[in-house]
Amino acid sequence: MNAIVLAILVMVGLSLARVSVVFALIAAAVVGGLYAGLPATEIVAAFNAGLGGGAPVALAYATLGAFAVMLSRSGITQRLSRRVIDSFEAGKHHHAHARWVTWGLFATLILAGFASGTIIPVHIAFIPILVPPLLLVMNHLQLDRRAVACAITFSITVMYMTTPIGFGTIFLNDILMGNINAAGAELGLEVSRDMPPKAMLLPAAGMCLGLLLAVFVSYRRKRGYQDLPIDGFQKDAAPEESGLKSWQLATIMLALVLALVVQLWSGSMIFGGLCGFAVLSFSGIVKWSEQDSVFTQGMRLMAMVGFIMIAAAGFAGVMQATGEIPTLVQGSVELIGDNRAMAALVMLMVGLFITMGIGSSFSTIPIIAAIYVPMCLSFGFSPLATVALIGTAAALGDAGSPASDSTLGPTAGLNADGQHDHIWDTVVPTFLHFNIPLIAFGWLAAMTL
Repeated sequence: MNAIVLAILVMVGLSLARVSVVFALIAAAVVGGLYAGLPATEIVAAFNAGLGGGAPVALAYATLGAFAVMLSRSGITQRLSRRVIDSFEAGKHHHAHARWVTWGLFATLILAGFASGTIIPVHIAFIPILVPPLLLVMNHLQLDRRAVACAITFSITVMYMTTPIGFGTIFLNDILMGNINAAGAELGLEVSRDMPPKAMLLPAAGMCLGLLLAVFVSYRRKRGYQDLPIDGFQKDAAPEESGLKSWQLATIMLALVLALVVQLWSGSMIFGGLCGFAVLSFSGIVKWSEQDSVFTQGMRLMAMVGFIMIAAAGFAGVMQATGEIPTLVQGSVELIGDNRAMAALVMLMVGLFITMGIGSSFSTIPIIAAIYVPMCLSFGFSPLATVALIGTAAALGDAGSPASDSTLGPTAGLNADGQHDHIWDTVVPTFLHFNIPLIAFGWLAAMTL
């Protein structure tokens, strides 16, 4: 068995057994490294070298969590939640009203996810600010949070796959097209800018189908949750109870705008979150003596995401140090023979295994493009089909990996009250409803384009 496959199986198996994802990643890295023949010292060195890649993301999420808790102390994030609940209770005897609230909630979260990757490229930064105050609304609606997790993951994944704006520009043009052209330069393959969006439309249609199945079939039934307190969030804050002065409301709006502007200017979520937190610190919403506790609460809110991302970066470092990724691909080629349809399926499955461990499509494409491009040409795939295969193979991990920020982000928001399990309530639903359709529609795109 290939070391990469063994490591992924160990990681997934431990995660499904409700072992901490951080522990699962570390244990899987050790197992994969030892199986590949790496000495213990090299495994530790590779793991430590990879840790640095996850540190900026972890710190960014910690500062965003602090900013979210500071906002919650003002009561402003609860205003929308309270008004929706009041509206819902006023019309609780009308099922049509409840449906309107439910679909409005889904639409709001999906549109926020669309915007977070395109016109306001904050990625998952909106989740810890927007989702926790809405948990009370979801509880009153008895809305299955697994459907909400699928909706959020869909919204932050499908846009960069298909739309060359914001993160989509980076994924489609800089990474996908750039790496394919670099690998195909000596082989006569060149991809133009208009090809990646076209090639990824069919795989994205598979994700749309998966979302519809999740919302209207799999998780359409009501699911009960308790109204539990959220650390750092005022559950019952009402507009009139917040006691905010007009200049404080203006300061809150200024903090939101500056957090976005600074992030876009600096390219760093860390500085954006810190800027917003600093502005709110001077608004008088929280006593100066409580600043430290607020920041600590925010870090605790996003701690799981940060540690998993750091561990995933170390895991990826060990997997690359084994040198087993090319061996995995070449071994798969030997099983394919000259079967073109089987070649497409195997390349997607190998991409799934690689990305499941690394957890990022952006990081996976540079690894697989150099190997996949010659394979695609040898099997006679067109340039569009090649783009679809490589792009889909990379996106598979984002939609269903325990270490992907596309699954960690929704969990961080939905589990703010401790009633949403990362593996069984986010990863398993998104894997079933997005990865399976992605494989099917990615294979269809490879065979028809």
